[in-house]
Amino acid sequence: MNSTVIFILRSAIDIYATILLIRLLLQLVQANFYSPASQMIFKVCAPVVEPLAKILPTFGTFNSAALVAAILVKWSFYLIMMAFAAVSMSEIFVYLAVAAFELLRTLIEIYFWGIFVLVISSWVGTTSHPTVLLVSQIIEPYMRPFRKFIPPIGMIDISPMAAIFTLMIIRAQVLPMLGGLIQPFLS
Repeated sequence: MNSTVIFILRSAIDIYATILLIRLLLQLVQANFYSPASQMIFKVCAPVVEPLAKILPTFGTFNSAALVAAILVKWSFYLIMMAFAAVSMSEIFVYLAVAAFELLRTLIEIYFWGIFVLVISSWVGTTSHPTVLLVSQIIEPYMRPFRKFIPPIGMIDISPMAAIFTLMIIRAQVLPMLGGLIQPFLS
């Protein structure tokens, strides 16, 4: 299979899995459902999430169907690669763990860039934009502990820096350790 085709296929799958993960977060934090961005995300995800929602339960605001859909979409890339003999059939279920691991990495990226968007929007004065408000609703549960323990210094809130540094540490230290647990199962 051509490397360009693989790149395009992987990018499309990664983008859709990210949208599914954002849909999970929107429902988890009970973000504004009537926002145009929320409506678009829910409509784009509906063909995959709604059939799974009939068999998978929702626990409070946690939609297990959206999480399973995101993992399965990520895993579908490896299934496609198996069809072209780029992935061993004996390892296909290990790639289910790889897909979940990649989603964890994507979740960290969502929070990292979400905080970045909020900081930049506060500098430019666009914090009341509907999309920025939606990002704020998603990021706020993660930011809350940092804001609780790191008070503003005058008019400067340094809690986003601590939150970003924490994500960077997780990305640099914790994720490689978790990836190391999966690596021995891949040949």
